[in-house]
Amino acid sequence: MTRVSRPMLAKRALRLDQAHGLPLYVFSLTAQEILQLTDISRVSRGDGGDLIGYQRPEVRQHVQEIVDYLDSDEVIFPNPIIIALPSSVRFASSRGTKPAKVEREDVACTGMLQIPLPIDGEPKPGWIVDGQQRTLALAKAQRQDFPVLVTAFVTDNVDVQRDQFIRINNAKPLPRGLVTELLPTISSPLPPRLAIKQAPSELCDLLNAQEPFSGLIRRPSTPKDERAQAVITDTGVVAMLHESLTSPGGCLYVYRNPTTSETDFLSVIKTMTIFWMCVRDTFPDAWGRPAEQSRLMHGAGIRAMGRLMDAVMTPLNLEDESTPKQVMEELALIAPYCRWTEGTWDGLGIAWDAVQNTTRHISELSSYLIRVYRQARVARG
Repeated sequence: MTRVSRPMLAKRALRLDQAHGLPLYVFSLTAQEILQLTDISRVSRGDGGDLIGYQRPEVRQHVQEIVDYLDSDEVIFPNPIIIALPSSVRFASSRGTKPAKVEREDVACTGMLQIPLPIDGEPKPGWIVDGQQRTLALAKAQRQDFPVLVTAFVTDNVDVQRDQFIRINNAKPLPRGLVTELLPTISSPLPPRLAIKQAPSELCDLLNAQEPFSGLIRRPSTPKDERAQAVITDTGVVAMLHESLTSPGGCLYVYRNPTTSETDFLSVIKTMTIFWMCVRDTFPDAWGRPAEQSRLMHGAGIRAMGRLMDAVMTPLNLEDESTPKQVMEELALIAPYCRWTEGTWDGLGIAWDAVQNTTRHISELSSYLIRVYRQARVARG
């Protein structure tokens, strides 16, 4: 049987060795070649709930602006597209047929990079790590032979791709929800500002898989047909968890080691489950409705009730079987004063649907709930 040789795309490239086993290549591709070689890894969830991909959705207006520029005269397109290539690529140094041994003082060499092309409907070998909007624009541009600068690194590991995606986009205005959802999948050390958000984001995933939050938290990977049910934005939940875990006054603070950042997930989930199931049962008419119909599901409501959770749960014993009953009794103290779906908040002078997800409104609503709660406890005796 005759073996069919795989077609290869050969490109003259500059090879740069920064880390062992992860060479970088700098070369050029035409718009048509980029589309031939690469796909965009959209963030989504697999059948088992595992995170797949990492890219944000297409921004149509931004893409069209790039298309209009590409179709104009005297185009300069200096920003490179960053792609991940598989380990099946081959590189031959100009100094021989094998990759050159790179000395410390000479970390770069030129040569010929060969990239395998897909055949018979196979997946494309490359993934866009940075520049997906530009790539989509190139696909729609009139000139498909337009040369584009490309920087590529070689890895078959999607975790490495996600890691690079977050680091590259860290200083850019990526959607907060996308960043927080990707963080738990990164195993390499992250900057402290991002590392401290890993546990809250992973906890958000766990909460979304069980009652009372099951399917109610909307993340960037939430399928379109499930978004109507997902009425709580993940950024509000993550912010609430982060605040309670990192503030000494938070009820979750005792479950996180501030030195090692290790977190007792089981205790955190148990605390959250007890409190929020009681919230659901205390306000059944406000639970599970879109934020436009219930401010309990709104970012401000989640954050404010999270701060009340700190006040309610801190003195309670999770192992005591009577704890859920105690929480229900505590929430009953503030229930008559809440205006989640209608009316005006007494003492705040704010209509229920005028509450916004701003620092001011979150602070005012939180303070009001805690003040009413403490006053009611004193009156109860």
